[in-house]
Amino acid sequence: MLSEQSVREVLSTVTYPGFTKDIVTFGFVKKIEVNGDRVYVELDITSSAPEVAQQLRDEITKKLELKGAKEVIVTIHQPKMPRETSSRGKNLAPQIQNFVMISSGKGGVGKSTTTVNLAIATAMQGKRVGILDADVYGPNIPRMMGILGVQPEVVGNKVKPIETKYGVEVMSMGVLLEEGQSLIWRGAMIMKAVEQFLRDILWSDLDVLFIDMPPGTGDAQLTLAQSVPVTAGVTVTTPQLVSLDDSRRSLDMFKKLHIPIAGLIENMSGFICPSCGTESDIFGKGTAHDVALEYGTSVLGQIPIEPAIREGGDEGKPVVYYHPESETAKRYHQAANKLWHFIEKVNEEGGASNEMIQPTTPPGVSACSTGTSSHNHNHGGGCGCSH
Repeated sequence: MLSEQSVREVLSTVTYPGFTKDIVTFGFVKKIEVNGDRVYVELDITSSAPEVAQQLRDEITKKLELKGAKEVIVTIHQPKMPRETSSRGKNLAPQIQNFVMISSGKGGVGKSTTTVNLAIATAMQGKRVGILDADVYGPNIPRMMGILGVQPEVVGNKVKPIETKYGVEVMSMGVLLEEGQSLIWRGAMIMKAVEQFLRDILWSDLDVLFIDMPPGTGDAQLTLAQSVPVTAGVTVTTPQLVSLDDSRRSLDMFKKLHIPIAGLIENMSGFICPSCGTESDIFGKGTAHDVALEYGTSVLGQIPIEPAIREGGDEGKPVVYYHPESETAKRYHQAANKLWHFIEKVNEEGGASNEMIQPTTPPGVSACSTGTSSHNHNHGGGCGCSH
């Protein structure tokens, strides 16, 4: 005789397509009703792909019929399919629909942690996702994604990004260097590396590529913005005023580079006690809202300090995947939803464009030469000198 508990046990053996965890653990099962040999199951999944829903429906039906169900009804709620991008301008990776620049005015605010968890949360919503770790001086993404020591495959003269079990492709300088090896590079080398990460990596046809930038507002940011039309910029900060001062520089950079500002992520926004679950504002909270208003944007998420985040980063077990029931994971998912809605809005309104910030000097001519007209610097092109 079937019962709600026995049905739930069956559902716990149904793995979510593309992942290694089951639909019960992910929290996708919203309702179970059993009436004799008739079973009704309701799911709310994160993928918009119809084939994912059909695979789940078929597997659930088959397994429940083997347990004695005569009639199985499976209702699956899904988000809408992603729209095509409408971006314009130079694009070194045209197979990628959207680009999200994750930036910060200073280091140590949790930028890489934010990148990893936003990317995985977006992949769990059914999007095709990649991460480019462009923070060449501090490439932490390999450790956080659990791919330390994994070598990428070389195909001809190009490199395939590393495929992870989270449904996210990854490429990082950290997988190309020996652990602990330092990079002592000038700006021109950083610029070249960013271009190669876009042009010479065999990225799949992605809905979105998350790009973890170095801290600050320098050559890497300008090169990226000139190489691809960045759909959305996200600034990561903490509640302290010193961090917020630097965040203003990051937001100002987005404006100068004509990058649509999706919003801020306020990290270390409260502390959740692992023993009692009480949330305390030990470092302050909510201070990013005023800065967001200054720049006509909003706070995408306030991410608390929770032991699972630190453990996940150190052990390569991202909190949104390994602790989906945690408050932190829920807030990352909310932030990912807000970010995707922003991306859709940008595309509906004409898309991103980097046409205005392209260098205007002819090939082979230095922007610093005496023959270069002064208007070249007004578009953010050239070398950025003051001559």
